[in-house]
Amino acid sequence: MDSFTTEEGSHSLSDKHKLYTKTWKPKSPPKALALFVHGFSDHINRFSDFMNTLASRGIEVHGFDQRGWGRSVTTKSERGLTGSTATVMSDITSMLQPLILLAQGSGVPLFLLGHSMGGGEVLYYAATGPEEVRKQIRGYLALAPYLTLHPASQPSRALVVAGRVALKVLPRYQMLQKLKPDNLSRDPEVAKSWEADELCHNIGTLEGLGGMIDRGEELDNGKAVVKEGNIYIAHGSNDLITNHGASKRFFERLKVRDKTFKSYDGWYHVCEYNAANYAGEIVLIKR
Repeated sequence: MDSFTTEEGSHSLSDKHKLYTKTWKPKSPPKALALFVHGFSDHINRFSDFMNTLASRGIEVHGFDQRGWGRSVTTKSERGLTGSTATVMSDITSMLQPLILLAQGSGVPLFLLGHSMGGGEVLYYAATGPEEVRKQIRGYLALAPYLTLHPASQPSRALVVAGRVALKVLPRYQMLQKLKPDNLSRDPEVAKSWEADELCHNIGTLEGLGGMIDRGEELDNGKAVVKEGNIYIAHGSNDLITNHGASKRFFERLKVRDKTFKSYDGWYHVCEYNAANYAGEIVLIKR
């Protein structure tokens, strides 16, 4: 019998936009609470195995499909419509606020986790999020975070420059930015599953893509600095989507008291963090 339950629901943002949510709850009192942030062209239900493992080990995980992604999209015109970086950060804050009350009421620690674009957002939040909220977060865990793209996935410089020019007049313009399935995972079945998933639509807006690039650059060049908090970063050495080297550089510059970097030899980008579940779970409980 499962040692946890799952609940689906929705979360209303200040602008009345609704986000699809899912929670994995241990049947016994949780040892920790966590909010998980997914990446580009992804959605929370693709991480069910990961969440199941954490929940079975006593961690209550709350996830949501980001604005523009997954089941938070109701029409094709909303695909990739994440809004500006300020909107992305505000959405994460809105999701964190009820969890802060839960953590305070239960006396258990609260953590912020993310993968890929979501991992970059987690690190950016650690650097720039509201101080009163960050004080309530015990630690930040980023799996294969987006700081820069791996050369195999980088668009041409001309395309980036053209996109920045067009952004000024067409911020909501939708672009197909298809990731190569074979670059995502060593397991061909995982790659096929991702490609067949209609919720992984590969569409971003100029504003959303520009914001993602800018956040990554600010973290990579040291403009956005994490000054406090426990930081855990895990990255596969053969990741062909996000840049393992950029994660290592970022980690080495960190001046925080408590930090951990896990490099997984030969691992790719997605759905390969079953072993990392245990490392992440230990970090959650011990800190």
